[in-house]
Amino acid sequence: MISHGSVLMKWMAIERKIFFFPFLFFLFLHLGATNGAVFLPLSRVFVGKEKFEELIEVAQKKDWPSLPLGERIVQVGLFLVGTPYRHYTLEIDDQVESPSVNFYAMDCWTFYETSLAFARMLHFDAKLWTPQTLLRLIEIERYRNGECTGSYLSRIHFLEELFDDNQKRGLVVDKTKTLHGVPIYREVKEMTEGWRQYRYLRHNPSLLPAMALIEQRVSRLPVYHIPKNHIRSIESKISNGDIIAITTLDPHSYTSHVGIAYKDREGILRFLHASSTHHQVYIDKRLSDYVLSIPNDAGIIVVEPKEVPLGLLYPSSSRK
Repeated sequence: MISHGSVLMKWMAIERKIFFFPFLFFLFLHLGATNGAVFLPLSRVFVGKEKFEELIEVAQKKDWPSLPLGERIVQVGLFLVGTPYRHYTLEIDDQVESPSVNFYAMDCWTFYETSLAFARMLHFDAKLWTPQTLLRLIEIERYRNGECTGSYLSRIHFLEELFDDNQKRGLVVDKTKTLHGVPIYREVKEMTEGWRQYRYLRHNPSLLPAMALIEQRVSRLPVYHIPKNHIRSIESKISNGDIIAITTLDPHSYTSHVGIAYKDREGILRFLHASSTHHQVYIDKRLSDYVLSIPNDAGIIVVEPKEVPLGLLYPSSSRK
C-alpha cells in the first residue's frame, strides 16, 4: 500500500519538472487580463482562434450576453454543431497538464466544457472576452478546487467528482436526486485499469498509485442517477443547457458520456453532444430515446450550471 508521503513526493517531483522552465511559465502566465495557470505555450493550449473570434462576432450580433446561462450554453453548442469528433482532446502533452481549448476538434467532455466556459465568459464585460479568460474558466471547472498545478493529478478525471467539486464551490446544482434519482454504487477503476489509453499515464506510470487513491475516493461519493426507463417522465423538468452525464452499467465506472440538454423548436428535449458514432458535434434524438437505444447505458445525471463570479477569474493569493 502506498503511503501519502510517497504520493506527495511524486507530486513534488512533477512540480519540479514543470518549474524547470520558469521563463515559459511566467511568459504565458501573464499574457492576458486573468492570471490562470497556463503551463504550455498558448499555441498548444488554445487551438482555433479564428473560430473563437467568429463565435464572439455571432454572440455580439445576436445579443447572446442578454440570455440566461442555459440558453447561452445551448447557442454556443449549436454553433459548434459539425465540429469534428476526436478522442482524448484533453490529453495534449506527455508530462505537463494545462487548461486547454480546441475549437477544431472535440470529444464529449471538451465539447460540453467549451460550450459552458464560453457561455459563462459572455456574462463578463466584453474586454474580458479573450483566450486567456476562456482558459481560466476551463481551469475553474476542470481542476480540483479550480486550480491547475501542472500535474495530471490536479485535473478531475471523473464527471461525478467534477460535479461534486463544482457544487461545493457553488458553480453547479446537481438536480438528479430531486428528479427522483436513485443512488448507484461503483468501484471506480477506469483510469488505473485502462491507463495505457491515457497519454500522461502511459508516459508516467508512477502516477498510478496516486490515481488509485483518487479512484477509491470517487467510489465513495454519493452518486444518484435517473434510470433510463424513468427519463421520459422527468424530461419536462430538465432545462435548456443542463449538463447531462450518461451513467453506465460498467461496474468500474459511473459515467461513460456527457452532453447538453437542448429543447428544439417543437419542445422536444434532445441530446446535443460530440458523438463518436456521427464523428462530429451532433443534435441527436430525444434524450430518453437516445439513452434507451444504447444497451450499456444505465441512466442520466442532470446538472444545472451557474455563473462564475468575477472574483474567481483571479487566482488566490497563494498562487501569486
